[in-house]
Parts: sequence; structure tokens; C-alpha cells
Amino acid sequence: MAYTCSGSTNAELIENMHANDLIKSKVVKDAFEKVDRKNYVLDKRSAYVDSPQSIKYGATISAPHMHAYAAEYLLPFLKPGSKVLDVGSGSGYTCAVFHHLVSPKGKVVGIDHIPELVAYSLDNLRNDGLTEAINAKVIEVHAGDGREGWPSEGPYDAIHVGAAAFPIPKPLINQLASPGRMFVPVGDSEQKIVVIDKDEDGKVVEKELFGVQYVPLTNKDDQLKYAY
Repeated sequence: MAYTCSGSTNAELIENMHANDLIKSKVVKDAFEKVDRKNYVLDKRSAYVDSPQSIKYGATISAPHMHAYAAEYLLPFLKPGSKVLDVGSGSGYTCAVFHHLVSPKGKVVGIDHIPELVAYSLDNLRNDGLTEAINAKVIEVHAGDGREGWPSEGPYDAIHVGAAAFPIPKPLINQLASPGRMFVPVGDSEQKIVVIDKDEDGKVVEKELFGVQYVPLTNKDDQLKYAY
């Protein structure tokens, strides 16, 4: 159902994703309804189009349907009080969605290696009504190499990776809680979404889901080569 869910308003976009069974659960639908995508995109005219958009610096905000997939697959580990790591947090959109799923008492940590995007995401989150959450440090966004995670706040019940890893960074697997789940696009020229589960004994199981096309999870200098 990709690219068929565009709407003229945030509510219509979300309703279309729900009607196409991309958003399946009420809690995910409720969380998406609390986050207005126009606060996280540069081109406000295309805010509710179901496609990725550039946010400069060689980065994108993923298509809404991919955010829906991520939230639904991570949902068993996105409970009130859960801790989430959002790698390549970019615009801050998924930080906001995850915040509404894990609050109260949960925490979302975003990481992006472009300082300008960290500042941009924090502005977006404030514009979307989340100043109090930022001040209370239940949402944090840091500048850093996402491939290294953010170990000082780990382990994380859920990890979302917003760019294609090749290979999957071991620090992210190490920072996944037992039990915990990671949603990550994996690959170079050919990419697939992979769900990584770590059980209570620390055993790690990977499951491939479907093909995708994401920008690469790379170092800052290489990413900026593609900036426009």
C-alpha cells in the first residue's frame, strides 16, 4: 500500500494509513494523531504526501508508511515506561511518535551526527508542543555517530534506525535490552527491513521483512557529499 496513503491533512493521512492496514492498533493511531507531520518537513505543501522528503544535509524524513511499519513492529516493546533509541533521528518526527507511545515515564533518545539537524529536530519538537518533554529530559536528541548508539542511556527496549546499515552495527545490538527489538533497514545496493529480537537470555534472532530504499547510515563527511 506504499505511496497510496497521501492526504490533504494530517488526520486524512493517518486515516488512510489505518484504512490500508498500515496502522493497525489504536495506540499507534492515537500516537500518530498527536504528531503533525507539517511540523517536521521543510516543504509544508507536501507535508501529508506519503513519500520521503529531503531535510537537507543528505538526510530525509522517511515516507509516513515506513514510520507506520516501524511503530507497529516495535509496538510490543513500546510500552509506558519503555526506553527507545532513535538512530538517525533527523527531523525528530519518530522521536515524537515514540514519546507518545512510551509516556508517561518512558524516555526517547535521538541521535544524529549532523548538529544542524539536532537543532532542527529540537525546534520541530517544540513547535509540536513537546517543550515540556524536552525540558524534563524524557526526550533527548544528541549529536553523535548513530552507529555507536548512545550507551550512557542504554539498554534500550526498542531501537529504531532511520538509515540503511551495512553491516548492522554491533554497538546497537549490544545496547538492545534483553528482551528488546530493533527495526533497521540493512543493505547496500539492495536493502531490506530487518527486525532483530534479543530474548531474555541475550540470544539474538534476525528476521528479514521486505525490500526498501533508504539513505545510508554512514559517517558525517560521506553523508554531506550528498547534501543539497
